[in-house]
Amino acid sequence: MSQTSTPVVDIHSHFFPPITQQEAAALDASAAPWLQIQDNEHGMIMTGDKPFRPVYSALWDSARRIEEMDRSGVDIQLMCATPVMFGYRYAIEQALPWAQRMNDYAVELCSHNNRRLKALAQVPLQDIDAACREASRAKAIGHVGVQIGNHLGDRDLDDESLLIFLTHCANEDIPILVHPWDMMGGDNRMKKWMLPWLVAMPAETQLGILSLIMSGAFERLPASLKICFAHGGGSFAFLLGRVDNAWRERDIVRENCPHPPSSYVNRFSVDSAVFDRRALSLLVDVMGEERVMLGSDYPYPLGEQKVGDLIRSSGFPDARRQRLLGGNAHAFFQL
Repeated sequence: MSQTSTPVVDIHSHFFPPITQQEAAALDASAAPWLQIQDNEHGMIMTGDKPFRPVYSALWDSARRIEEMDRSGVDIQLMCATPVMFGYRYAIEQALPWAQRMNDYAVELCSHNNRRLKALAQVPLQDIDAACREASRAKAIGHVGVQIGNHLGDRDLDDESLLIFLTHCANEDIPILVHPWDMMGGDNRMKKWMLPWLVAMPAETQLGILSLIMSGAFERLPASLKICFAHGGGSFAFLLGRVDNAWRERDIVRENCPHPPSSYVNRFSVDSAVFDRRALSLLVDVMGEERVMLGSDYPYPLGEQKVGDLIRSSGFPDARRQRLLGGNAHAFFQL
């Protein structure tokens, strides 16, 4: 447990429940994700018969997760689906039961210690009515918010159907974490070296943010919407000056956006998963200290290996560190 006055909250961690191949087959026998547990410590996420990603037990073992939280000084951790679990491309007749089962699994994993483990639900965005109903059901059974992908096929977050979902969450006081997935670039340009994760993921996140700003969506969405973007908002903070300059100089950029893009930073939050003190300093300077929350991407290798160390070592005044480590998350998710 942490020794800080404000409990430390990691808002961005992932889980993958012990889905069997038989369970996955109900969604798609050839490609749906499931967990092949090789021993008590190691496993492999599979998609159909194909290995997808090697993993270890913290992903499905709540007791192991709590042990590692204690070592990192994390009091509360919010768990959300590994994006391969989203199931957005399937018919709603299969996708809705899948999302419901994953959300029930999440509650089961949190029940190991539901004071310290909290869950963000997944929803079938391909059917907005079903997504709204599942978001509300998930809140009723204990989820503290939802996680969604940053796009749905070729529809970005400014799509009218997705705005209906965002409005529903605003009206129901359901916080949202937006996570990049299904990255741009394709196999031919993102050949190896994890380039989809290193290049396309930050771009996807910036695209999600700018789609809401430049389209004027934030002008129509309720001010009560609580929406947070993973991975420090991707490339948004570093490139915001470029976007503001374009807004000033080109009328086509201003067409649907009545105010400078930088004026909309008070409409969303970001997590702290940027892995560099200078980047974190810029992020807090751009977003404001009240809109940055600790997020680790635990327990994956590209996550912060000792959760919270970047903020603790930032050199920020203590009051700011407390806000980033937990104070902002407590207010955002009403923990």
